[in-house]
Amino acid sequence: MIKIGDKAPQFEGVTQSGEKVSLADFAGRKVILYFYPKDNTSGCTLEAKSLRDGKEALKAEGFEIVGVSPDSVKSHQNFCAKHELNFTLVADTEKEIAQAYGVWAEKKMYGRSYMGIVRTTFIIDEQGTIVHIFDKVRTADHWEQINQWWQSVK
Repeated sequence: MIKIGDKAPQFEGVTQSGEKVSLADFAGRKVILYFYPKDNTSGCTLEAKSLRDGKEALKAEGFEIVGVSPDSVKSHQNFCAKHELNFTLVADTEKEIAQAYGVWAEKKMYGRSYMGIVRTTFIIDEQGTIVHIFDKVRTADHWEQINQWWQSVK
């Protein structure tokens, strides 16, 4: 299990625009790496729209936003277009990134068990170290949740 103070696992994936991206591309910058279960579902849409709306304020504090889900590049393209998302989404169709971060796990709903993404946000500093983990994400105001934490520690 990844914890605060660990080096963030390196990853490589494909963005909604079909370009390759890796964590190394963000070296020297703070990264909000957020994992969410599925494009265009209610909670995931609320979270993405919150981050979209707070992007400029977070960018002013030096943060880049990167979202990861098991959805395809095409699904991400549609999600971004439908909700005017203005940040990077990575298609993790093989769940390799989610597994590296320990967020692909057994979940239970309505009495049945299944494997899925555990909604989690990792804050990674300029040196690639995890400095905070949000495992209780407030989807509707996630950017404010991140900003409140940041204002309390900077």
